[in-house]
Amino acid sequence: MSSPDIHGSRPIGVPSRTNLTGKILIAMPGMADPRFERSVVLICAHTDEGAMGLVLNRPMPEIDFGDLLEQLGIATDASARRIEVRFGGPVEPGRGFVLHNVPEYGDDPEGRLRIGQTLAMTTTRDILEELAHGHGPASAVLALGYAGWGPGQLEQEMLQNGWLTGEGADELVFGTAHSDKWQAALRAQGIDPSLLSAAAGRA
Repeated sequence: MSSPDIHGSRPIGVPSRTNLTGKILIAMPGMADPRFERSVVLICAHTDEGAMGLVLNRPMPEIDFGDLLEQLGIATDASARRIEVRFGGPVEPGRGFVLHNVPEYGDDPEGRLRIGQTLAMTTTRDILEELAHGHGPASAVLALGYAGWGPGQLEQEMLQNGWLTGEGADELVFGTAHSDKWQAALRAQGIDPSLLSAAAGRA
């Protein structure tokens, strides 16, 4: 899979005909890739060059944020934030992305990609150092790895009924239990998960 450039304040390249940046993808029962079964993915960048996103409902409780900071040589103090670590996707699993809230208005510094009005992704070391000393955004999670699609690949998977697109990213990033996110994402689009599962079972 290709890796679109995620640096800067907006995706690089010509926008896709249907730009899904800031939308969520909900894995349908017909999802062919078992790595994404019942997953909810936030699309962080989408252009004609491809797309990249972060899985929202795969926690990694075995990985401690403080231990990661230590491995990176970032000193912490007593006020250090203890943010959650998640599996962001199968591409570059050693690479970290901080999803966090931002003010609705204002400039975005280098290394921050604004995804929606109040949601952004940052890839620089600075934000980790801020969190290590109790500063930084009010809400934040760290995703390891990402999901990537080459030109037209995501659109093809959608045509094959692999994904449903929808709204509701902010609540799903920070406010819903992981075990409930897939069902909650479907309900936010007006779909009853039990009916969808039943229909898939008869297929």
